[in-house]
Amino acid sequence: MSLKGKTAVITGSNSGIGLGIARELAKTGAHVVLNSFTDRDEDHALADEIAKETGVTARYIKADMSKGDECRDLIAQAGACDVLINNAGVQNVDPIENFPVEKWDAIIAINMSSAFHTTAAALPVMRASGWGRVINIASAHGLTASPFKSAYVAAKHGVVGMTKVVALETAEEPITANAICPGYVLTPLVETQIPDTMKEYDMDRETVIRDVLLARQPSKEFATVEQLGGTCAFLCSDAAAQITGTTISVDGGWTAL
Repeated sequence: MSLKGKTAVITGSNSGIGLGIARELAKTGAHVVLNSFTDRDEDHALADEIAKETGVTARYIKADMSKGDECRDLIAQAGACDVLINNAGVQNVDPIENFPVEKWDAIIAINMSSAFHTTAAALPVMRASGWGRVINIASAHGLTASPFKSAYVAAKHGVVGMTKVVALETAEEPITANAICPGYVLTPLVETQIPDTMKEYDMDRETVIRDVLLARQPSKEFATVEQLGGTCAFLCSDAAAQITGTTISVDGGWTAL
């Protein structure tokens, strides 16, 4: 499969899942646009690194996904957007009666409203080019719930619902919209949390991973950013041309429970 000549815009992609997806799409020949809310030398260096490794054009564009105008301007600055990966996200854990209002507002804005703004800006660009893929990185929490994550669960359920709407609005066009729902993914952030969790529970690494971090993931294995990137690449392929308006779970069986 090749995405040569296509441009993929990936929000929240200077680390973790987003960066992994960008790398995998670049390997298929797609030009990639990385994004986050910072504007550091190392952000731009990531794009340069991908370009050197794969031979594609890679750029980094600063845009704060909590601000609708910056979300839309990201697409305008990208210039082209054949593939839109809405990945940006944040989290907070608190009982609903104590959930900080500012945290609720930020999570809804970054995890859900940003996907509305970027999609609204990208669809006319996709229609003009005659092809497009909208892929929303939702979560197992877009299909189920956990306590103390009210904003995150609400936002991810909203993203799944919005994905279906976009699919219906583009159903007769060469554009698809789907959501990927990961379970626990091994990212650098998760990796840094493992030693602290080992101390907290007085457990070895293997036991913490299996019985604490992956307690709800039946496979007892993390998904990887490479697997998520590969799933995105599949959804961009001709084989997935009739897959639209649905979710693909990459969760080791979590939502089968």
